[in-house]
Amino acid sequence: MIDAKEADKLFREYRETHDVSVRNRLIENYMYVAEILAKKFAGRGVEYDDLLQVASEGLISGVEKFDPDIGVQFTTYITPTVTGVIKNYFRDYSRSVRPPRKLYAIASKVRKETNDYYKEHGVKPTVKQLAEKLDVSEEQILEALEYRAPVSLDAKVGNDDGDGHLYDVIPDRNDSFEKFEDFESLRTEIAKLDPTEQKVVSLRFLHGKSQSEVGKILGVSQMFVSRAERKIVEKLRESLL
Repeated sequence: MIDAKEADKLFREYRETHDVSVRNRLIENYMYVAEILAKKFAGRGVEYDDLLQVASEGLISGVEKFDPDIGVQFTTYITPTVTGVIKNYFRDYSRSVRPPRKLYAIASKVRKETNDYYKEHGVKPTVKQLAEKLDVSEEQILEALEYRAPVSLDAKVGNDDGDGHLYDVIPDRNDSFEKFEDFESLRTEIAKLDPTEQKVVSLRFLHGKSQSEVGKILGVSQMFVSRAERKIVEKLRESLL
């Protein structure tokens, strides 16, 4: 893990040189942010791998655009940026029609292969390269590139008060954990919580479980989880702020 001072140096170097290797080192260092945010939105109608792909694209774009002279840490800058990209993904494709299962499977593989290739080479693969790698036709690759997994914000989902809508459970920018600006410090403080509290954090904010689901897993009531969640947030806020 690169410390803040080293990261600042690398960001300045990248802005001057546009060296792909420097950019990739920064992306690798901060990939955990994309992983955390993708997990947070998982289980809401879109596969985790698809969300990670979207979050990774937001991270890459953020690394390329970040200016260290704006006076904030990169984690402070990138968290709402990636969160916004994920939310836009839900909204922009909410009324799309799901294609055949085979195309969906190819599209998922194309996104993963494109992301891996881009991180390694600094450019996106050609249609021909993707077709050869995945052993499918170029026409199928083109169809897959035009597709992203759809999800409707009007879709019914289960929540603690019964059935609700997806837009009711997508966190907004006032989400408790998004208020903590430094993910590195947050991760350190979470490690200091007791085992039960750590499980609540993991299930609620990494795996996207509802309070009722967490209660069933831990063998406690939804009210217990609700109180524990508020206590955890306050504890972390006092430690970090």
